[in-house]
Amino acid sequence: MKDFWNERYAESEFVYGTEPNKFFADQLKLLEPGKIVIPADGEGRNAVHAAQKGWDVTAVDYSDSGKEKALKLASEKGVEINYDLSDLAEYDFGTEVYDSAAFIYVHLPRSIIEEVYKNVIKSLKPGGKVIVEVYSVSQLGRDSGGPKDERVLYTEGNLRNLLSGTNIEWIEEMEIDLSEGKYHIGKAMVIRAVAKKG
Repeated sequence: MKDFWNERYAESEFVYGTEPNKFFADQLKLLEPGKIVIPADGEGRNAVHAAQKGWDVTAVDYSDSGKEKALKLASEKGVEINYDLSDLAEYDFGTEVYDSAAFIYVHLPRSIIEEVYKNVIKSLKPGGKVIVEVYSVSQLGRDSGGPKDERVLYTEGNLRNLLSGTNIEWIEEMEIDLSEGKYHIGKAMVIRAVAKKG
């Protein structure tokens, strides 16, 4: 998979655009800036946006070409981000480090997804917020993006399980209009959630 993402992000254009995910940006407006971690942020559109809003940002991804583009975007926007190159399953997120975390289209094999969520939640300070937007299993058969493998898509039930250790303030499966570069475009079935670490 690493080669797939390196190849995709090696394209000259930003394949998911340079604007942040809308749900992420809307939720960020409701929070006081602090430290945020964004796993699998690829070309850095969400990390750069958060930095522009005054957050101390750490993005974690294993794509060299993604990091290169993220740092270029940050430079163009006049901000700095931390971008750690690592497999999410092996990364040390720390304990009670961050004020917020965001899972924006993070689709991983079930063998590691539970551990990644658990470690990210552990890295949040008490009261820290988790922002999630992911493709639901109902996205299968649509051409508006996302994995074609049901095993890495989400149901509301399995997302609730992954957010164990938090108080889920809001969770909903819905159809939205996506317009994020050439790979996330059209009507899509997603699950959005906001949770708070107790």
